[in-house]
Amino acid sequence: MIPVALNDGDHFEAVIVGGGQAGLALSWHLVQQGVRHVVIERDTLVHEWRDGRWDNFTLVTPNWQCRLPGYPYDGPDPDGFMARDEVYAWTRNYADTFDAPVAEGVSVSVVEERPGGGFTVRTSAGTLTADTVTSATGGYHLPVTPAWAREIPGDVFQLHSHEYRNAAQLPEGPVLVVGSGQSGTQIAEDLLLEGRDVHLALGRAPRVARFYRGKDCMTWLAEMGVYDVPVSAHGLAKRESTNHYVTGRDGGRDIDLRQFAVRGVRLYGRAVGLTDSAFLFDDTLPDNLDYADSVAESIKNDIDRYIEREEIHAPEEERYSAVWQPTEVPRQLATADVASVIWAIGFRADWSWLGNLDVLDHQGHPLHTYGESKVPGFFFIGLPWMHTWGSGRFHAIARDAEHVAGRIAVREQQQIPVA
Repeated sequence: MIPVALNDGDHFEAVIVGGGQAGLALSWHLVQQGVRHVVIERDTLVHEWRDGRWDNFTLVTPNWQCRLPGYPYDGPDPDGFMARDEVYAWTRNYADTFDAPVAEGVSVSVVEERPGGGFTVRTSAGTLTADTVTSATGGYHLPVTPAWAREIPGDVFQLHSHEYRNAAQLPEGPVLVVGSGQSGTQIAEDLLLEGRDVHLALGRAPRVARFYRGKDCMTWLAEMGVYDVPVSAHGLAKRESTNHYVTGRDGGRDIDLRQFAVRGVRLYGRAVGLTDSAFLFDDTLPDNLDYADSVAESIKNDIDRYIEREEIHAPEEERYSAVWQPTEVPRQLATADVASVIWAIGFRADWSWLGNLDVLDHQGHPLHTYGESKVPGFFFIGLPWMHTWGSGRFHAIARDAEHVAGRIAVREQQQIPVA
């Protein structure tokens, strides 16, 4: 990495906003192309891997899928799952394998189009100009909590999953985890393993088995080409889909919420509000459990068909059998019976720094085709389902970065003048 001190009036052929793995992957390609650019990071490089994950976090994708341009995983456990600090070290070290020009501790307040082409980029270090700008900030910016969270009694401790580190952060007593995506289910397990009394409110998130017929399911899916199918083949609404929950902890295993119930976790449907004395839930618990299981089994069906079609020798395996069924659907939980609430219902995007750029749709989502917006010279990278299922993870970032870098090179060939 080459630290860059920005000055008012500096001009770059390309500005990359965001110093995570996507921004660094794009920088690698621009370095190879000789494009004068800078990666602007509000905090420090790849800090979210260290600062935005809990202590026992692990990747849910196998280590072999960790590959960035010129930087494949070459550790001793390709089929394992790196823990939080290992992921941080691996991605942070990436910047030191090439001359990434990086300005850390600099925030971007607004990007504006310039008459005749290019952009003005207003930052905390001064005002820059650029031929092209790429957003590499991802799509998860501001933690979400429901409006009614403000009505929860003050003696109930509240925390967003982004802030959760370990059970010791929380006061003694039962914990309500709201949300059953990857973060919610893994945090619920973390608390369960720490001996906490856990309540879990489910949404309609799908799950996937960790292993099936002798191989990690995500390895099967990669071999089947599932991660490489363009989003256009699924419909652009796929970009809003929820990822499947599973864990890489202790070498990887299923997350089976029915098994959680057997072990003492109290399960509920979606959390919908509050009375004077109780949390309220809808009646979707049975349907949500069945849906998650049906998705996991449908993935196994696809793997079975692939094995048969390709005549692969793989061990047979018995199918999943539900170990627990709800005999009642609880609709309330007294606030007095909860000491802490962890909100794991996601994030909303903050694109305020884009100013008046016409790069968002009517719902405020990035509007692009494979990362290229309709504003000439403005690009996105690192978004979930930017081009394929793999786009939001290490698996396909290298490919996406190569594509966007190629489009930036085309813009530079047009030799946009700086007024």
